[in-house]
Amino acid sequence: MRMRGTFQVAVSKDYLVFPAAHFITFQGHRCEPLHGHNYRVAVRLDGTVDEECWYVADFSVVKQMMRRLCEELDHKVLLPTGNPKVQVAERGDALHVSFENVPRYVFPRAECVQLPIPNTTVEMLAQYLTQRVIGEFRAQPGAALTAVEVEVEENFGQSASYREVIA
Repeated sequence: MRMRGTFQVAVSKDYLVFPAAHFITFQGHRCEPLHGHNYRVAVRLDGTVDEECWYVADFSVVKQMMRRLCEELDHKVLLPTGNPKVQVAERGDALHVSFENVPRYVFPRAECVQLPIPNTTVEMLAQYLTQRVIGEFRAQPGAALTAVEVEVEENFGQSASYREVIA
């Protein structure tokens, strides 16, 4: 049986959540106060079916992967390491965070995640997670994905999605 189109599968579970603290920088010279959200994550995978098993991706593998990615961010302070206005310095077991070279916070290193993104907006979190999913699937033999999209919701009715086509 030859398939001409592609399929899209989606995973959105109640446990794909991560409460986390963050702050974002705004245009000009503003930095919002530290605060938190109960983020929710959903993933959509486009691709062709594997003609041996007849699915795009094993749902159990996708759920485990997404749970692990959420757990990495769970109950952490999310720090952007790609923001030129934010400086993060490691000193012993602590992270010292400055905004435009003015000290703002000191956190225990174990309670933070340093993310290679320019700002901890839902847009950048969605892009980061999409690229992590792509990397995970590239390491799996037989994966025939053509695109990955991750949605990150920071509050009901406030979310961003990032979709990347896989070459």
